[in-house]
Amino acid sequence: MKAKYDKIGIGYNQTRKADKYLTDRLFYHLNPAKGKTYLDIGCGTGNYTIALNQKGVSMIGIDPSVEMLKIAKAKNANIQWYIGNVENIQLEDEVVDGAIASLTIHHWPDLQKGFEEMNRVLKKNSRLVIFTSTPHQMKGYWLNYYFPKMLEDSMHQMPTYEKVAACLENNSFHILGTEKYFVKEDLEDLFLQSGKYNPSLYLNKQVRRGISSFSLAQAKEVTSGLEKLEDDIESGIIDSIIEKYKHDEGDYLFIMAIKK
Repeated sequence: MKAKYDKIGIGYNQTRKADKYLTDRLFYHLNPAKGKTYLDIGCGTGNYTIALNQKGVSMIGIDPSVEMLKIAKAKNANIQWYIGNVENIQLEDEVVDGAIASLTIHHWPDLQKGFEEMNRVLKKNSRLVIFTSTPHQMKGYWLNYYFPKMLEDSMHQMPTYEKVAACLENNSFHILGTEKYFVKEDLEDLFLQSGKYNPSLYLNKQVRRGISSFSLAQAKEVTSGLEKLEDDIESGIIDSIIEKYKHDEGDYLFIMAIKK
């Protein structure tokens, strides 16, 4: 995982920026208090870590990628940044007052162990806010039409809500609730489903480079899928494809939990 994200980290920060709406929702669900310290696990280049810090939240960022943390440190040297992964967090027991895990749990090799470690470092009654997508939601991405194998592999990697919920409950977390997120047209963080309303985004190599699904996909499928997508954008067929994939399940999901 570390090597993969060191590679993706090159140029990643050019297209992956902290989206204001998502930052506001993370802040709302985390409900941080002054004088408390919060963790961003799998922080990447620190976009949301820094965005929350700018809202007055004392943050710690942890990520396994040296390249990504170099970028994070260059943007804000005042935040504590640590190399590490969720299965072995280099923090003492019960030292943080809450945490966020944004688009990261699908990269955890052992979900059970990850939440066990989160339970260890969080204080009692601390909130954990997860931002993720589920395989069920991803079936509604129109990208399935152009990149079926890529999406199949991504859905296989993405843990189901039921699995996440079970791992949380097994590690002394109580789920407070969930909130669906539907991609907005002005989304600033160009992750997998960011081109929902702007298909031409995927024709940009830099955008694809910041999306792990594309980085790990078979080159042949990506090439043929992009050719078909470009043709369908030109002809206008893309509009009918997008229409067929409309649904009300949300594109992503916030899961809010509290440590018992």
